[in-house]
Amino acid sequence: MKTLVLTAHPDLAKSRINRAWFEALSEAENVTTRDLTAIGGTEMRFDIKVEQALLLAHDRIVFQFPFYWYSAPPVMKAWMDQVLSYGFAYGPGGDLLKGREFLIMVSTGGPEHSYHAGGYNNYSMAEFLKPFQQTANLAGLTYLRPFVAHGMALANKDQIDANVPEMLAYLTDPDLDPKVKQARLLQQLEDDPTKAAAVS
Repeated sequence: MKTLVLTAHPDLAKSRINRAWFEALSEAENVTTRDLTAIGGTEMRFDIKVEQALLLAHDRIVFQFPFYWYSAPPVMKAWMDQVLSYGFAYGPGGDLLKGREFLIMVSTGGPEHSYHAGGYNNYSMAEFLKPFQQTANLAGLTYLRPFVAHGMALANKDQIDANVPEMLAYLTDPDLDPKVKQARLLQQLEDDPTKAAAVS
């Protein structure tokens, strides 16, 4: 499985968790990383054909960003507006991304308990990320469970270092889609019926 990670951070060099994620993913096998702020420049303009070709060349698409005002930094939205165009990601003939996997990888400054009804932020992360989920649905992408790192504003180096391998294990797991995992297990049972007893 080939994974494309699109990182949207206004100053990745000064980040702690997002920089650590980006650096680790840049060295991972079958993973392509893209720093959208560096690529888009101050005008946040992208070569649409290049970006679309990269999407088509990968099986899993990941949006990585710090949580900014309950959404992603502006460069992420600029990339989406330009690249996920009519006739490519949606509309007549716009089914070129159909069947690929999509997930969000996001860091928050606040703790996990602040993201629920009655908490400081009133809503869950799942609710805040609904616009991205619907974007995936419209484009025919399979929306996977997001990877969220809470409380990063106060995280120390040991906590960040411990989070990176957890992130890598999740982002590179080929069985994040339950349907894919089920199909693989069924195929294994067909290939070797003796495993059925062990599974049951």
